[in-house]
Amino acid sequence: MSSIMYVTFQPPASLARYVRMFWVFEYNVPDGEPYIYRSLADGCAEMVFHYKGRFAQLDGSCDQTAVVHAQTSRYRRFLTHGSFGIFGAYLYPSALPQLFGLSSEAFSNQMPELSAVCGTEGSLLEERIMTARYHHQRVEILSAFLQSQLDKRKPAETAAHHAIKTIIKAQGMVNITELASDLCLSSRQFERNFKAYAGFSAKTYSRIIRFQRAVSRYGRIEENLTGLAYECGYYDQSHFIHDFKEFSGYHPRQYFSGKPEGIEYRED
Repeated sequence: MSSIMYVTFQPPASLARYVRMFWVFEYNVPDGEPYIYRSLADGCAEMVFHYKGRFAQLDGSCDQTAVVHAQTSRYRRFLTHGSFGIFGAYLYPSALPQLFGLSSEAFSNQMPELSAVCGTEGSLLEERIMTARYHHQRVEILSAFLQSQLDKRKPAETAAHHAIKTIIKAQGMVNITELASDLCLSSRQFERNFKAYAGFSAKTYSRIIRFQRAVSRYGRIEENLTGLAYECGYYDQSHFIHDFKEFSGYHPRQYFSGKPEGIEYRED
């Protein structure tokens, strides 16, 4: 019988502006049995470490042991055989420029190796994460690394950071024009700054966050799709279905009524 573990850890207070949480996902499946995981569109970035087992993307490219999975408007499918263990840090998209000096806009939809982003430091971090015996040690190791990045760069909070967190907190249901006005920025200034730190336009980013709200209802949905669409801020069911298919590859009815790929951590 397969067994699943999905746990989360809160970041230290000094990193809470940049890290939403740390997480561990382990799944024990019979040796050789194929397992497909589908990652969905997400407004946040992740640092991902495969400390047990390896995945390959079904587009033919090989997944690396440690990667930075930037915020994305796309879904991806990954294949492995047998048991696996993954440790990750779930980051606000603005953490890429704030902690690593990366352009969020340039890195959107990308998944580079950690060593390509952080050089030798990234390779050493990967080795320490892989050889740690306990998950709390992985959290401590990665927290110390991110804190060192923060201390080196000393990033300032900007209007774009506030806007990103406002949209996330409101689950995508925000009037963008009013938000720009509240921050005393013209629409053009707001969009330029927002895209630099979020990786997408404010409109696209809000769509992704609304989609994520709908996805979070998996296993708890009772109303029909029209009701869910309105609850998540869509104008109608057709807009909801369009975004859901674009960001997940599924029709929402298929996702909520069936057994979508890689959903086990939500069911645990």
